[in-house]
Amino acid sequence: MSSKIASSFLRLKQYCEAENYKGWDPYDGMNSKVFQALPLKHWDLARLAWIQGFKRSPINFRKLLLVPKEHNTKGLALFLLGYCRLYKLAENGNEDFGTKDQILQRINELSELLLGLRSKGYSGSAWGYNFDWQARRLFLFKKYTPTVVATCFCVEALLESYEITKNETVLKETVTAANFVVNDLSRTKHGNGIIFSYSVLDGNNTVINASLLGAKILSYSYKYTKNQAHADLAKQAVMAACDLQSEDGSWIYGLLPVQSWIDSFHTGFNLDAIETYQQNTGDLSFQTYLDKGLKYYLDNFFEDDGMPKYYHDKTFPIDIHCPAQVIVTLSKMEAFQPNKALLSKVLHWTIDNMQHKKGYFYYQYRQGMSSKISYMRWSNAFMFNAMAHYLLETKSK
Repeated sequence: MSSKIASSFLRLKQYCEAENYKGWDPYDGMNSKVFQALPLKHWDLARLAWIQGFKRSPINFRKLLLVPKEHNTKGLALFLLGYCRLYKLAENGNEDFGTKDQILQRINELSELLLGLRSKGYSGSAWGYNFDWQARRLFLFKKYTPTVVATCFCVEALLESYEITKNETVLKETVTAANFVVNDLSRTKHGNGIIFSYSVLDGNNTVINASLLGAKILSYSYKYTKNQAHADLAKQAVMAACDLQSEDGSWIYGLLPVQSWIDSFHTGFNLDAIETYQQNTGDLSFQTYLDKGLKYYLDNFFEDDGMPKYYHDKTFPIDIHCPAQVIVTLSKMEAFQPNKALLSKVLHWTIDNMQHKKGYFYYQYRQGMSSKISYMRWSNAFMFNAMAHYLLETKSK
């Protein structure tokens, strides 16, 4: 286990714990108390411009414009997933990052916090983000409007925590998220399959990775409840996604003309979701799509020196999700060890170029002025989870 990586992770862990997992987010501009006091908040173009201004600026105006640091459900889920890895590391005798009892306390605290942040009024457990979000000019997602993305990360994290704590309340409340997918999300036919919507507001079902996260939730329900209808519906979503895979193994982000890009971390999400479906259901009929997708992923998004690319056809801006997700995806697919040398180079490059001396990770690395803002969900939680995966995979025997 690299001492440099262990030291880097400890600095990140200390930073996040000192902040109590609260922080800013690329999309939290509308939490500004200044903006909420202006009539501009009622105009969709103004909301969109305000959010994008915060997201794109390499200078952080959040403190000046009174944006509070808050908990984000997806961020908390990623921290919980990371602590579950650290618990397994401690079980194996490595307590460099906390004793079993210390980590178990964190797991219980984060699980309770996540369950308390569920969005109310839906068919099952569901989670949204802690900010209003304008999605182009189509929708205004009000704070805590549940999405399949946030919900899926919370489901996976809580079920991993259940495997450690055996807290039946966590299991019972978490598996009801399948009812949210079945009853509250819309879905459209695509070939012999279906595509789930991103949220309860979005009837235009076009985002491939979001639909697969719906399938992932349903596959977890099948794993714990043996509800065959949920497995069958999950399979339909996986079928549609595989039908949309290009011959070279790539996926575009979505079906709208403005969603035609191919990027690194959403490719990783797709592979993770299909692999999870296969593991949870025992249905291995999509393995050829996984093999093709994994080859494309590794061949197109990482330079020889470990620099992670954002898009298949251009490098910049390098987003912190890119190095984080490849570690998690390859661990899930049991492809970590064959690619250990690449992942080591990716992680060392990321530490050298995207970590602040205080421990947090930067949002984006650019050729010009990089965005070195500390985002708790987008940057730190993703890297916390990824590095915990890496440390467990490379534990001393």
